[in-house]
Amino acid sequence: MTQDILREIIDYSNRADPYPLYEELRKTPVFHNGNGGPYVVSTYYEIQSLLHDPRISSDARNLKAAGDDPLGRSEEEGTTLPPSFLKLDPPDHDRLRRMTNRPFGPPHSPHRVHDMLGELGGLVSGLIEGIATTGNLDRIDLVDQFAYPFPVSVICRLLGVPREDEPRFHVWAETLAASLDPDPDADPAQHGKGAVDARMELGMYLAGLVEERRKDPGDDMLSQLATADGPDGSMTTMEVLSTSALLLIAGHETTVNLITNGMLTLLRHPEVLQRLREDPSLSVPIVEELLRYEPPVQLLPQRSTLSEIEVAGVTLPKGASLWLVLASGNRDPKRFENPDRFDPDRRDIQHLGLGSGIHSCFGAPLARQEAQLALSELARRLENPRLLEDPPPYRKNAVLRGPRHLPVACDAIRP
Repeated sequence: MTQDILREIIDYSNRADPYPLYEELRKTPVFHNGNGGPYVVSTYYEIQSLLHDPRISSDARNLKAAGDDPLGRSEEEGTTLPPSFLKLDPPDHDRLRRMTNRPFGPPHSPHRVHDMLGELGGLVSGLIEGIATTGNLDRIDLVDQFAYPFPVSVICRLLGVPREDEPRFHVWAETLAASLDPDPDADPAQHGKGAVDARMELGMYLAGLVEERRKDPGDDMLSQLATADGPDGSMTTMEVLSTSALLLIAGHETTVNLITNGMLTLLRHPEVLQRLREDPSLSVPIVEELLRYEPPVQLLPQRSTLSEIEVAGVTLPKGASLWLVLASGNRDPKRFENPDRFDPDRRDIQHLGLGSGIHSCFGAPLARQEAQLALSELARRLENPRLLEDPPPYRKNAVLRGPRHLPVACDAIRP
């Protein structure tokens, strides 16, 4: 294995198919280049164990030095918002996640996601009708015309963010998503500065909405986060802002990739697409297999060790930078038979596509429902769909991996 394999994984030229690199990486389950860089874990059982290990921190302040990462990552100081609960450890993580979950899911809001099903169906139908009315079925961009606007509309409705403000927060969201990516060629100060500015502008925008909701609450999550006072008390204004920023961005960025990766995979496997067209209930195992086979989050590069840990015979020192390559673990042949085969009939798909442990994907129930509905309706209504570019152009992001555009054509759109 070359010492530059991490740079190869981040290199955009490998974005369309990073899986051969992951296969090479798994030959050394815990890879370390020996130059003070991150420890990279790529095998299923080791990743699963570490995701549940309380000695692993998500708080970047626990890294022993910002310069540990040879790819130029550093934790920016002076951000205007505190870290979201995604970047915190217990007990702060647990408190904020509990408070955020009260208006979102069981046990306090058990029907929130389920009750949105009718609205989700209306959004999907409207977007597909919009494609039909353009009259141009020879070139459809499934990202711009469907996979992006659908989850954005959903998260705006859920949070209470005006849908017409999407052009404003779209720029901030893309900048913040890009900041997750280790960039071996960027100037660290400039690489981080854009994220700091975007986070500040997003925080100021959300602060205005929070003030409005406190004066006139609605049935949206932003109103409930801003006004709730439960067993854990109430969130501070800054906690409301950091939490709502997390939900706004994470609530659509990963789902866009899940839907787009899903349609790309189905178009490459027309026999599965035909089965889904005939049986919409197949969308459930298809989405689970997609989360294993083409996960929207490929790696977690922001972990560190709180104490010395031994993993697969390698000792990780306290304060070490740790990368968990979820997409590699999902194709570990020691865990999955024929891991490079897309097979929705697998009986056991305990994937890492939505994480695991205390930081497992907060919005997983909604993301699953959106993807199942989107893929089943696209399969049913697009007649003879076919790829126009394979591979399609990908987003630059190696962490949140997915096509930037997905050009397809079809003969007609069924009613």
